Amino acid sequence: MTAVSPEQAMADLKLNGATTSPKQNGATGPHVTSGDLENGNSDDDEADDGEEGQVGADEGAAKKKKKRKPRKKKKAGAAAGAVKGQTSPPTVKVSDLFPNNTYPVGQEVEYKGENAYRTTSEEKRHLDRMNSDFLSDYRQAAEVHRQVRAHAHKAIKPGMTLTEICEMIENGTRNLTGHMGLEEGDNIIAGVAFPTGVNLDHCAAHYSPNAGNKMVLKEEHVMKVDFGVHVNGRIVDSAWTVAFQPQYDNLLAAVKDATNTGVDLAGIDARFSEIGEGIQEAMESYEVELNGQTYPVKSIRNLNGHTIGQYSIHGGSAGKSVPIVKGGSNEKMEEGEVYAIETFGSTGKGVVRDDMETSHYAKVDNAPKAALRVNSAKTLLRSIDKNFGTLPFCRRYLDRLGHEKYLLGLNNLVQAGIVQAYPPVVDIKGSYTAQLEHTILLRTNCKEVISRGDDY
Repeated sequence: MTAVSPEQAMADLKLNGATTSPKQNGATGPHVTSGDLENGNSDDDEADDGEEGQVGADEGAAKKKKKRKPRKKKKAGAAAGAVKGQTSPPTVKVSDLFPNNTYPVGQEVEYKGENAYRTTSEEKRHLDRMNSDFLSDYRQAAEVHRQVRAHAHKAIKPGMTLTEICEMIENGTRNLTGHMGLEEGDNIIAGVAFPTGVNLDHCAAHYSPNAGNKMVLKEEHVMKVDFGVHVNGRIVDSAWTVAFQPQYDNLLAAVKDATNTGVDLAGIDARFSEIGEGIQEAMESYEVELNGQTYPVKSIRNLNGHTIGQYSIHGGSAGKSVPIVKGGSNEKMEEGEVYAIETFGSTGKGVVRDDMETSHYAKVDNAPKAALRVNSAKTLLRSIDKNFGTLPFCRRYLDRLGHEKYLLGLNNLVQAGIVQAYPPVVDIKGSYTAQLEHTILLRTNCKEVISRGDDY
């Protein structure tokens, strides 16, 4: 999910750990012969001429003997309840695919320069091992994200409505985490971290269809797909861009190069100004030819990457922003922080503004207490606290929980400063925008690109 700057108010690498499900152990059935051994008795004292009769008798007995059908061998992994692998669409909980809670590791990158010692420091390794629960939650969420988006890559086609795309991704996330979010407090344990963004063309971020939306994905569209998964509030935020026509290839290549540059530059003690400058240089080395006209790809200067806190997509009040243009602050990244490194490229002005109908909302962390005079606002706030906490939500999620006629109450919560609205942000009409995003963990002894997959 995107952080908007105060002005407006990641080479594909494979995972170090295998992303396929582990082999299931199953006992193979005992080997069974097709017939019993024949009992042929021979006596050395018998006369030779008696042997022919015995042979004939044996042959006759063999003909009368009924042939036994061989038993079918049990297949490996056929034990009752064994999980063979993920379904399509994905419905099997990731925790069932990895029953020992050892999930695939993201891309681990050693620190360089002054922090190179961290890789071999026994003290740092010990501190890292102490974060086993933190890493397990993050890796589980990341594996859910990889498996859901792997299906989305295959399933998303022109002609689908944006609502169908969102529900496919969100239901996949709920199924794979095992938390459908319909029982009170269930979504706070694990599940959808924020509304799925399906942002078309000049719309860069924060667009998710509300009830009744019938917008359809077309072949000529460029769609940014941004969704999050969380386990115990550990949020994996990752996004990619879908385009069906080759004329947009350079636009997609620009954000891929820029994001990977940002991921490479990020690390403990890395300065935001240097990261932003590197991202912009990579991004703006590309141009796109559309309908015979050439457009430079520009970094959208008032959109940023951001820190991620537990249950806080933008890191809360102490959150930091990662610029995607030069001129940022000299503030440094620190050990233990989690970042969403995301870049946006545009064929337009490279600046976005609020526009269109709002769908994204989130309760403000440490929100001020306010006297709510609208009864529906009080009821809605209790539901938000119990079902989302400070995790972002959208109007479709409120509909799903059975809320009706809540818009007056929702607007009252926004006006009171208890809930923040995140309207869609757009560049100029006729332009095209693209996005790529990864979540990284600045561990004590290495940097882990937790959302890295075979796709991007």
